[in-house]
Amino acid sequence: MKILLVEDEPKVSAFIRRGLEEEGFEVEVAYDGRFGRQLALSHSYDLIILDVILPYASGLEVLQTLRTQDQQTPVLMLTALGTTQDKLDGFNGGADDYLLKPFDFPELVARVHALTRRRGQQIKSAVLSLADLTLDTAAKTVTRAGQPIKLTAREFGLLELFMRHPGRVLSRAEIAGDVWEESFDAGSNVVDVYVNYLRNKVDKGFSQKLLHTVVGMGYVLRVES
Repeated sequence: MKILLVEDEPKVSAFIRRGLEEEGFEVEVAYDGRFGRQLALSHSYDLIILDVILPYASGLEVLQTLRTQDQQTPVLMLTALGTTQDKLDGFNGGADDYLLKPFDFPELVARVHALTRRRGQQIKSAVLSLADLTLDTAAKTVTRAGQPIKLTAREFGLLELFMRHPGRVLSRAEIAGDVWEESFDAGSNVVDVYVNYLRNKVDKGFSQKLLHTVVGMGYVLRVES
């Protein structure tokens, strides 16, 4: 499980990161809202832990931008702002949970486990759709306009990654890390080869193309007008 922690206090972030890594989580840290927003929009996480008072962009601003593109990734607000209105602002902005500082670490861990467990259950049973393309993660089936599409396991994993992040440009390194679960060799064209395999199966024969190349950046699954 991969967590993004957006926290500008170095001692607090180090404490949380160390503790969560001991629990078996992989933790990436951003120390300001602008960089946190960039990571949240360009990478896949199982959970985002987000402070509210941050340099350059507040946690609420980060959350607002994230929810325009991603309604699924759970967000835990971790902040010293504890009025009822503060909590309402967080929940109305799209937060899934709200924990006040100072906090007991076991409570943080319990909430993290609850959110990531819920996320795992959602992923396990999800049926993902974009335009007339549908992917059933449980049945391992893909259809477009009602027509079944046969994919290899690797192609299915690649399409699932794209469909979990519609409209988001995914870099070759991110695709390799998520689908192949290995460090990316910049000299390898394996990602490009498999994207072409997938494109031939998903888009070939359909007037509306869904899988697009963004030159110099990567690939994106989206509906273009």
